Amino acid sequence: MNLNNYPLLKQINSPEDLRRYPQSQLTAICRELRQFLLTSVSQSSGHLASGLGVVELTTALHYVYYTPFDKIIWDVGHQAYPHKILTGRRDQMLTIRQKGGLHPFPHRNESEYDVLTTGHSSTSISVALGIAISEQKKQSDRKVVAVIGDGALTAGMAFEAMNHAGHIKPDMLVIVNDNDMSISENTGALNQHLAQILTSKTYASFRESGKKVLSNIPPLKELLKKTEEHLKGLVTPAILFEELGFNYIGPIDGHDVENLVVTLQKVRQLKGPQLLHVITQKGKGYAPAEKNPTLWHGVPKFDPDEGVLPSNTQKVPTYSQVFGDWLCEMAEKDKRLIAITPAMSEGSGMTKFANRFPDQFFDVAIAEQHAVTLATGFAIGGFKPIVAIYSTFLQRAYDQLIHDIAIQNLPVLLAIDRAGIVGADGETHQGAFDLSFLRCVPNFVIMTPSDENECRQMLYTGYLHNGPAAVRYPRGEGIGAVLSPLQAIPIGQAKICREGENIALLNFGTLLPEVLQVAEKLHATVIDMRFVKPLDEKVLLQISQTHNILVTIEENSIKGGAGSGVGEFLLSKKIKCDILNIGLPDQFIPQGSQKEIRAEIGLNSENIIKKINEFINQ
Repeated sequence: MNLNNYPLLKQINSPEDLRRYPQSQLTAICRELRQFLLTSVSQSSGHLASGLGVVELTTALHYVYYTPFDKIIWDVGHQAYPHKILTGRRDQMLTIRQKGGLHPFPHRNESEYDVLTTGHSSTSISVALGIAISEQKKQSDRKVVAVIGDGALTAGMAFEAMNHAGHIKPDMLVIVNDNDMSISENTGALNQHLAQILTSKTYASFRESGKKVLSNIPPLKELLKKTEEHLKGLVTPAILFEELGFNYIGPIDGHDVENLVVTLQKVRQLKGPQLLHVITQKGKGYAPAEKNPTLWHGVPKFDPDEGVLPSNTQKVPTYSQVFGDWLCEMAEKDKRLIAITPAMSEGSGMTKFANRFPDQFFDVAIAEQHAVTLATGFAIGGFKPIVAIYSTFLQRAYDQLIHDIAIQNLPVLLAIDRAGIVGADGETHQGAFDLSFLRCVPNFVIMTPSDENECRQMLYTGYLHNGPAAVRYPRGEGIGAVLSPLQAIPIGQAKICREGENIALLNFGTLLPEVLQVAEKLHATVIDMRFVKPLDEKVLLQISQTHNILVTIEENSIKGGAGSGVGEFLLSKKIKCDILNIGLPDQFIPQGSQKEIRAEIGLNSENIIKKINEFINQ
């Protein structure tokens, strides 16, 4: 991109450069930053609407706080593109989310300005609290800020952290970036004035000294406290946060950069936990994104002048769409079906279902633990709950699936989307561990479909099963398999796809087309195992007697995965057999396209053959 189009921004290679500008030029800098963000994302693809909404807030924060000495923690990180641009990564923005390029979210190994490697929501306040206490113990005078969106604030973890912070009262600031709450109507002159009052030293001094003076007059103190609460409650949602021990400030306009700077300068001097309520608009400054921020949240490459995203030319449905269609098909037959998702309705293909069956659909916001335990309640109540959740986010509800579902052996179906390699979102989003952490939990039936038709049949099988069941499937399109009428698969039954000799390839999941190519070249047997738990023990016993080498292939961590289960079973039967496990290595997998990453870690046919030959010749 031609930096001459951005005369102010091209001079900013660090926040220190930003702080050299007079405050009067910040509006112009924000204008250039927003245009640069729009142009770069249109050429690279990535997250757009969230970043457009925090241009002024990001600029004000780096202008007022002495980063990287002061610490700013961005919750989730979708909105961190402006932060990356202002912190020395402007010229690398076209590489974001690409293999070997900038990380899609804040990443500690990428920049000293990235305090926390993140990608999951609602962790920022806990981290900020830990840092604030650490710096207080060191008497460093370092300031700590957590920026969290109103969506991420729906998670219980955020309130757990705030409750703790309000109890021990370290110096820290939580900024609630509110782009959805109805309180936004209250933004205006009155609230701008109120924010100035609430951040002033006079108010803070009066507040603390007043408490001391009134400490021996409980009735009057309580009366004044209640009066203050009711007055503030008329114009702000202060009561909840103040009850948690935070001094509430706002709401203020998150797109007025000069007022933001003035407010933050005052907040920076205050003691104790502060909460600043900032009203922003997702997609700010780009009309198409303002009108439909959800559509423009994560975008492919596009022409910003046209203002439309490329049309979807996909001919084969994605696994998420197959799941959504199956949901509708089942709901037409069974009114007991309940579909639950923790803020993943669109990504999980549930939009059509939500519109057609609103009374059977529950989006619980970013609350994975609650989603799983809510399903427990529905199962106890006689309904048939299905939890649609990404593999990476199911990790957050591990205790619940053990304690609330598995121990009680309840009929809850987990539809695990984005299993295996997910691509550009990188290491925080790869679905690398679900087979490993589910396989060790008693009572679970775990299924790995090899194509979209088998996915439908397994969802149906899990739905009919009178106990916990999980079906895991990948991100992206299927292979164009013909969808047949629903028919339950016998639990634990594998399928022999090809007869060969000497080598048996045991496939778990959607790598089956690659596995069949390998088999053709090696004259090997191919078995679509289909079930990780229970394994088809009869087939394993048979194949171990007629083949010299067993090769397990899965898109999950090798450690503790499906291949480990095969090895454990044969060992328990004292069967000696050469076993090669192929899957995800013992490392976090970075971003890159699914095809690039699979090739790099050896999950395409060429590299699978190479690994088998090396195993044979060692």
